[in-house]
Amino acid sequence: MHRITRILLWFVAILVLVAVSALVAGLSFKAGLGTPSDNYKKNAVYAPNGVVATSQPLASQAGLTVLKNGGNAVDAAVTAAAVLSVVEPHMTGIGGDMFAILWSQQEQRLIGVDGSGHAGALMTREAIGDRGRVPDDGAKSITLPGALSGWAMLLESHGTISLAQALAPAIALAENGFPISDVTATEWALFESKLNWDQGARATFLMNEARTPHVGEWFYNPDYANTLTLIAEQGPEVLYGGALGIKIADRVQALGGFLTQEDFANYRARWVTPLSVPFKDYQLWELPPNGQGIAALEMLKILEAYDLAKMGHNSVEYLHHLIEAKKLAYADLEAFVGDPEFMQVTPQQMLSDEVIANRRAQINPQMALERANPDPSLNTSETTYLSVADSEGNMVSFINSLAGSFGSGIVVPGTGFALQNRGVGLSMQPNRANSVAPGRRPFHTIIPGFVTKTNERGEQIPWLSYGIVGGAQQPQAHVQVLLNIVLFGMDVQEAIDAPRFRHWEDNNVSFEQSIPQSTVDTLISMGHAPQDPLMSTAQRVFLGNNRGLIFGGGQGVLKLEKGYVAGSDSRRDGAAVAH
Repeated sequence: MHRITRILLWFVAILVLVAVSALVAGLSFKAGLGTPSDNYKKNAVYAPNGVVATSQPLASQAGLTVLKNGGNAVDAAVTAAAVLSVVEPHMTGIGGDMFAILWSQQEQRLIGVDGSGHAGALMTREAIGDRGRVPDDGAKSITLPGALSGWAMLLESHGTISLAQALAPAIALAENGFPISDVTATEWALFESKLNWDQGARATFLMNEARTPHVGEWFYNPDYANTLTLIAEQGPEVLYGGALGIKIADRVQALGGFLTQEDFANYRARWVTPLSVPFKDYQLWELPPNGQGIAALEMLKILEAYDLAKMGHNSVEYLHHLIEAKKLAYADLEAFVGDPEFMQVTPQQMLSDEVIANRRAQINPQMALERANPDPSLNTSETTYLSVADSEGNMVSFINSLAGSFGSGIVVPGTGFALQNRGVGLSMQPNRANSVAPGRRPFHTIIPGFVTKTNERGEQIPWLSYGIVGGAQQPQAHVQVLLNIVLFGMDVQEAIDAPRFRHWEDNNVSFEQSIPQSTVDTLISMGHAPQDPLMSTAQRVFLGNNRGLIFGGGQGVLKLEKGYVAGSDSRRDGAAVAH
């Protein structure tokens, strides 16, 4: 890259930092109620033209700069996603997968993108051995990364800038450095031992190969800057069939993994058609399997028959019915969903009126229902979600993930990014849609959400682009946030910040501290089993009141009659920024 271009990019990065400082200074503080959503109250952001909401202010500002320079929502979304891969490397990156739902104003329709990879050609049950399940990390957990292909496909079809232009802010931050934010430092520190396992990860993500970075400490990733520069110059083909893909495949195989050069060369992201169910005057849209979005649709359809508003927000009756609907929807999710080419039950069957009525009939309004444990893969995910809207009316719901924190924990030396461990979404049980097999697409936890609204002419018009990260928390949080807005009149920021529950398995469920203890006590008497969510003592010390890793962090952009209103979860460092 030319020296003048580097200087210009560095100048842009400095302007971004200044803008972020002003943004953070504007946050209000409210003391003493015990959860981040109470302690750090953000206000909804109203935008006359366009808005970008992400989990990290540097990414939000990078996307906003694109909009201000004439780019559209797709341009801004990919730019922000690339910056997130630099500033939140434990959550996301080109070593992972992505999904997106785009409302195209020109085409007047929703478009789905599936940028999920698949198991390597060498992955078999015999090759994994007698473990009983795919490993949580290490080379055997690595599946093909699809994110970069999805980024490029979105830009090529619906963007106005090149991939090189979208990557430029990320390259500048990786090369010139940035200060580590609060939540990022906390989460990064949780996985110091994991980063020590692998030579490439240790050299890339530990300061002096010894420790994780502290809050406010500057972090540099020159290897990743070089990788992104290579992609900017040669295109995504350098990963999918070129030198970068060959380098990764060779290293993964040397460590005992299953990717081949041909896996990279033959991969392309896919266009998919979103699915939806109605709820009052709205339609909730999710992407089809291999993702878990269908669970949110099934939950909402089960709940449609109840007068949830009359029950009252987060009342005993309300929470009980939502938790029970979640159990039933996730039981179907676990049993039937995986690689769509191998599913024996269609999404339409799962959402049929007959099936929904049968599931609803199993809800006992007085007692919690027992159910089988989900696979462990449903309980872990590290992800970033962002939402963007532009002045033309385009809206993008976009999610990118490495699966677990720092994915597999493997960084190919010299590349600067972690490879995902999405293999945990595959099952060692035979004859399932997500059974381990060469080329099989794993069950996926990451899901973008979108809501349309029926206008006076009976047409579906774009209304809400939103998402919540957090593994198996995502569908249940999609439903909670949507109901907060539609039934209880919350603005998008209030709806995202409102206290949530997270159901785990059997009757184990976690509640944020703002839900009254009297409510929790009554739920206990009904058979629910509140618990501190699967954390070690060391993790509790690190997390404190920051429950974003457990209850999820989200963003949302809601379309007004003119302009937008947006929110970014107070549980995380993110920001919604507008122009």
